[in-house]
Amino acid sequence: MPQYDWANTGAVSSASAIDEGLRAHMNKVYGTMSVGMIITAAAAWAIAGLATTTDPSAAVAAMRNGTMITEFGSLIYSSPLRYVIMFAPLAFVFGLGAMINRMSSATAQLVFYAFAAVMGLSLSSIFLVYTGVSIVQIFLITAIAFASLSLWGYTTKKDISGWGSFLIMGVVGLVVAMIVNIFLQSEAIMFAISGIGVLIFAGLTAYDTQKIKTDYIAHAAHGDSEWLAKSAIMGALNLYLDFINMFIFLLQLFGNRE
Repeated sequence: MPQYDWANTGAVSSASAIDEGLRAHMNKVYGTMSVGMIITAAAAWAIAGLATTTDPSAAVAAMRNGTMITEFGSLIYSSPLRYVIMFAPLAFVFGLGAMINRMSSATAQLVFYAFAAVMGLSLSSIFLVYTGVSIVQIFLITAIAFASLSLWGYTTKKDISGWGSFLIMGVVGLVVAMIVNIFLQSEAIMFAISGIGVLIFAGLTAYDTQKIKTDYIAHAAHGDSEWLAKSAIMGALNLYLDFINMFIFLLQLFGNRE
């Protein structure tokens, strides 16, 4: 009579279930992130269209590059409201991170999409500064780089968890340097910030992808579906921020200005 190794069979079945669940979890992460990116792109394009005009009679002001802006454009780009728009995405990020444990996963997802729309408002000014072709080209370059880095972070056997503290310190240093450069207005410093920023967020893309994977594996056995749903949203937020920041820094480095 054949003997079956029920312990090994159970282990294989459990591992198979985790692999299947991990694929579904990563699909949720990338799907949520992708919807957020679409919302951001649509919001930025629509708002830029409302803020600019080719009709001199509808314009209330002109930028240094000659772009004519409407009354709405003057309000969001020239009035003190621009500072609120500038820092609103940051408030969303901190708010979502601090309150997600008290939200349902459905609410957290809606907040993420609202954040993506506000980010679109904040980024709409790039259409006034850079050519449309340049924006599309840099976006595609960023997408290819992001996909490659995220795939490497997911598949590599190397433990890169140690990168985390170093990369976060790099982000803090970037923020400080950018604040200082607001007063210095140095193109050389801005160029250096952009180059270092690309490298830091490239590293964070791989790091965050691996962390999403390892966090899922660590918690999947508990079967907490609500936690896993929220984890997918926070993972999508982290990867979204990595993509957006890498895109902005690449645009500053290589984008063609109007």
